[in-house]
Amino acid sequence: MSIWGKILATAAGFALGGPLGGLAGAVAGHAVDRLRGSGETAESAAAPAASRDGRTPREPHPATRTVAFTIGVIALAAKMARADGVVKRVEVDTFKRLFRVPPEELETVGRVFDRARRDTHGFEEYAAQIARLFEDRHAVLEELLDSLLMIAEADDELHAEEVAYLRRVAEIFGFGAAEFDRILAGHHMAGMPGDDDPFHVLGVAHGADDATVKAAHRRLVREHHPDRLIAEGLPQEFIDLATRKIAAVNAAYDRIRKQRGSLQAPAERGAAK
Repeated sequence: MSIWGKILATAAGFALGGPLGGLAGAVAGHAVDRLRGSGETAESAAAPAASRDGRTPREPHPATRTVAFTIGVIALAAKMARADGVVKRVEVDTFKRLFRVPPEELETVGRVFDRARRDTHGFEEYAAQIARLFEDRHAVLEELLDSLLMIAEADDELHAEEVAYLRRVAEIFGFGAAEFDRILAGHHMAGMPGDDDPFHVLGVAHGADDATVKAAHRRLVREHHPDRLIAEGLPQEFIDLATRKIAAVNAAYDRIRKQRGSLQAPAERGAAK
């Protein structure tokens, strides 16, 4: 079963809890019926925390984080749609393309999206729960922010309301203003001075020495390596996020290297873990 098929099964398989668990539970009956029809149990689909790997119920199972990430993207995207007052078809199509939603799972995703858009929980509650689940995994949280930015800019326009919304989400995730600006700089529709500035993409000052630039590049490539992110809870279906991120980081480094002429190309691009 793909991650999309596991979303609602989460509520039946183990207690995710909080607003994310409530969101899944509110529409879980449909998923339970599907599981029964397929012969798969909710427990095997969701991989509960009290599993054979010895983790205690208080320690989030990797599957908990994986499903929480997925529900979180849908919920925060739904709330973001209210920031500019309208859900646009191009944004929905971008979501389906970026996250490889198979046709048979579109109804599941739609149910979660519609429920999140209508429920009484504020986006801050969803963001706070995600931040707790990934408190020591900032690279995964950054990938989530990147995914929301890609959805927001799908119509070739990033509204001020959307930027303000995402800045607040980033703050709840624990990112400072400078870190959010670095993340924003990696998106062409950021609408800020220097949004295509390679130094901003790496999060370093224009006057940074070569060693600092190299270190920033290596750190970002290491943190956003797909294998590492998957181990930390990024669903396989979201792997395009990581490859796009590394491509942007490498492109920024190459531009600085060509400008300066003093930096060497890294021996193994994107290989650091």
